[in-house]
Amino acid sequence: MAKVPERRSFHSDGGPITRERILECALEIIDRDGIDGLSMRRLGKALGRDPMTLYRHAPNKAALLDGVAELVFEELEVDTGDGDWATQLREVARGFRRLALAHPQVVPLLVTRPLSTPLGLRPLGTLRPLENILALLTKAGFTDADALHVYRALFGFLYGHVLNELQELVERPDESDDLLRLGLHRLPIGEFPLLRGLAPVLASYDGAAELERGVDILLAGLTATLTQPGPTPSR
Repeated sequence: MAKVPERRSFHSDGGPITRERILECALEIIDRDGIDGLSMRRLGKALGRDPMTLYRHAPNKAALLDGVAELVFEELEVDTGDGDWATQLREVARGFRRLALAHPQVVPLLVTRPLSTPLGLRPLGTLRPLENILALLTKAGFTDADALHVYRALFGFLYGHVLNELQELVERPDESDDLLRLGLHRLPIGEFPLLRGLAPVLASYDGAAELERGVDILLAGLTATLTQPGPTPSR
C-alpha cells in the first residue's frame, strides 16, 4: 500500500539551494497558507535567500506550481508489474485520496491545473501516473485505447471524489439535528423534499467508504463493458 512520506521542514539553514529543496519549501508554504500564500518573496525568505537567486531554478510562480504538482504526483505509486490490475487500480485510488487529504491546498494543482495545459506541454512528472497505468493495463491484456479509457474513467471519478470530500462541510457542527448541522433547514421543503430527507445520510458522510463504493461501481462497469483480460475485480 502506498504511503505518504513525512516531509522535513525547510528553513533558512544555509544549505545548498536545489530545485528539489525549493519545491519542498514551496509545498510547505502551500500546505500552510494555500496557493495564494506562495510568492517568490516568501519562498526566498523561508529559504534564507534573495528571491532573485530562485529564478535560476524556477522562472516564475507558474513554474513553481507545476513543480509542486510534480512533487506530489511522484508520491503516487503504481506497481506496473502487479498482475491483478483491478486491485492495483484500487490501491492507486486509495493512494490518490491519501495525497489529497495530506495536501488539500494542493488539490487544485492536481485536478484543474493540468487540464488547462495541452497534454504534451504538461510537466513530465504529472504524466507518469498516466504512463504507468497504461503500462499496467496493457500488460494485463487491455488494448492501448481501452487502457486510456480506463485511466480517464478512474481519474475522472477520483478528481470528482476528492473535490467533493474536501467540500463536505457542516454549518453547525455542534447541532445534533442533521438538518440544522448541514443548513438544509434553509431549503424550502416543498421544493427540496428528497434532499432534505437525505440529511442523515449526508451528515454521516464517510470519504473512505464512498471511495470504495465508487471504485466498486467503476470496476464493475469497466469489466462489464470492456473485454475482460484478467481476474474479476475484488478487494
